[in-house]
Amino acid sequence: MRTHTSSPTSTILEQAGQRPLGRIPVMNVQPVVDGGAYPTAAVTGEDVVVSAEVFREGHDAVNANVVLTDPEGTEHVVPMRCVNVGLMLWQATIRADRTGMWTFRVEGWSDPYATWEHDATVKIEAGVDVEVMLEEGARVLERALAEGDRSAAATTLLTRAVERLRDTSRSVEERLTAGTAADVEHELVANPLREYVSPSPDHHLLVERERALYGAWYEFFPRSEGCHFDEATGRWVSGTLRTAAERLPSVADMGFDVIYLTPVHPIGQVNRKGPNNTLDAGPEDPGSPYAIGSADGGHDAIEPSLGTFEDFDAFVARAEELGLEVALDLALQCAPDHPWVSEHPEWFTTRNDGTIAYAENPPKKYQDIYPLNFDNDPAGIYAEIRRVVQVWIDHGVKIFRVDNPHTKPVQFWQWLIADVATDHPEVIWLAEAFTKPPMMATLAKVGFQQSYTYFAWRNEKEELLEYMEELSGPAAAYMRPSFWPTTHDILTPFMQFGGPTGWKLRAALAATLVPTYGIYAGYELLESVPRPGVEEQIDNEKYQFKNREWERYAPGGDREGQLWMADWLRMLNTIRREHVALHELRTFRSHPVEDPATICFSKRRVVGGREDTIIVVANLDPHTTRETWVHLEMEALGMHPGETFLATDLVTGATWEWGQDAYVRLGVDGEPVHILHVLRDDAR
Repeated sequence: MRTHTSSPTSTILEQAGQRPLGRIPVMNVQPVVDGGAYPTAAVTGEDVVVSAEVFREGHDAVNANVVLTDPEGTEHVVPMRCVNVGLMLWQATIRADRTGMWTFRVEGWSDPYATWEHDATVKIEAGVDVEVMLEEGARVLERALAEGDRSAAATTLLTRAVERLRDTSRSVEERLTAGTAADVEHELVANPLREYVSPSPDHHLLVERERALYGAWYEFFPRSEGCHFDEATGRWVSGTLRTAAERLPSVADMGFDVIYLTPVHPIGQVNRKGPNNTLDAGPEDPGSPYAIGSADGGHDAIEPSLGTFEDFDAFVARAEELGLEVALDLALQCAPDHPWVSEHPEWFTTRNDGTIAYAENPPKKYQDIYPLNFDNDPAGIYAEIRRVVQVWIDHGVKIFRVDNPHTKPVQFWQWLIADVATDHPEVIWLAEAFTKPPMMATLAKVGFQQSYTYFAWRNEKEELLEYMEELSGPAAAYMRPSFWPTTHDILTPFMQFGGPTGWKLRAALAATLVPTYGIYAGYELLESVPRPGVEEQIDNEKYQFKNREWERYAPGGDREGQLWMADWLRMLNTIRREHVALHELRTFRSHPVEDPATICFSKRRVVGGREDTIIVVANLDPHTTRETWVHLEMEALGMHPGETFLATDLVTGATWEWGQDAYVRLGVDGEPVHILHVLRDDAR
């Protein structure tokens, strides 16, 4: 191998603000985040397509490969292929098999064998420089023998080819064929002769556990699970962590992976909010769990009505028994009676009148919450929050859903997430940041593995496809989306008026468009009545207890068998677990559909030679049955235009023979969505 060395002009170019090029230019390496300022994101086993423009002057052949370096420093070479000759665009798929910080670079190089093979074939066919070209081929293969580390079989193969190229007793065609035979070409592809090897800079690839990309979340308020109204006393009795644990088998039975708890800390008494965010809380109103802190403690304590740390540990243990991970809400804000307010008043913003500023998001006002001011004592605040996070990690929390991270300094999150990862790289952070795109993107770049998205407000075909092209394309290098049809703060008009078909549709889209999605408790009951004037539930359990009386839907209950939406969610999660194609984000591909209200997309993954392909077709109109034609991009499915395949609908169990063009009928008189498993002819 002949490696390129820096030219004498390197210093001059660096002074001119340019990166010196290698002998073989390697340009526009992707996926790279902000020129390498932040690592590219991946999880174990995920396919990541690396691309670059690799070319050279003149007509000599070039080639390229990716060098993937694991955390222990071992290099893994992955050949690239040119996917667009006109643009000289090269691609390869890399896959990391364990967590840690990896690096990758692209090497461009001149390919003497490919150059000779092309030139010799053209010239000899034209009768030009025949002996010269045959001798050049023999010398190229001799160089390959001398410079490569080859097996005994490969050495014999190339030695014989050299002899035959020079054997004038054979015909010209036989001699040329000896040097261009498939087995010779295969050896020179697998173990090439390389000249002027020119590497790109190394780029970081942060590989994390699969849950950072894939998972089904279920959210509930612990106090609502097991709460009840005591007719004798006329008071509500709070659910506890122990009663909440009794709900976990049902959550696990629906196939969820993560149980997400809203804050479990003591709730402030001062300015406590009443039902539906009113200011007139009564003595029995529980207040918002997001108004954190009271005389009972702050972010490192548990609301007494929920129980103790022993109860919390029992909850986590039960969740783990059932295959669930616990995600905890991290809301960095304080009630007026939080211990931090009296102990560290400098951590808050004081107005001219001497009062501490409460949180506002005009026209919304949160009189029960004081936001932190990170600029007054950043060292003190940073250290205290890091201590608090460690408390919960020590009690088994590996996932934090962060409330409103966009209202805190980004540099704080960058430091905190990196510091936690030093000792606990398994910890995952979800950003609840419904805000401007640059902030959402930057939070992801500095460490948030997952992010809430605008999915709840994307209902039309074109806006959904445009959004998915963004999320599965360039943004996938740093941001992993989490799709939620509703949350405790969000109930869009579509969900208010979409009816049962709309609720089925949005859950199916969330579960199949992206690898991580979430469901807020009550989805099973189609809770769709809004509080007037806002896009959120009426009688919101942020401000009051909510007894959903799950026992009435259990066997023997008076509503037995009526929890059909739970069956729908169970089906979706079963499909997700059984089909690895749905564990991927980057493989999203859309397909043309004639009807403007019908969407079609696919995901395909090949692991260990086994192929899994899913096609989803959905009618986005929850009020009308629609008929239309789907026109599949067969190459995206790994097939040729003329091929046919069996399409099994995992929703209904029906099977059809499909090809490039397929008729569909979806809507209110059936199901709103097909989730199709593809079985090709050669696999039947």
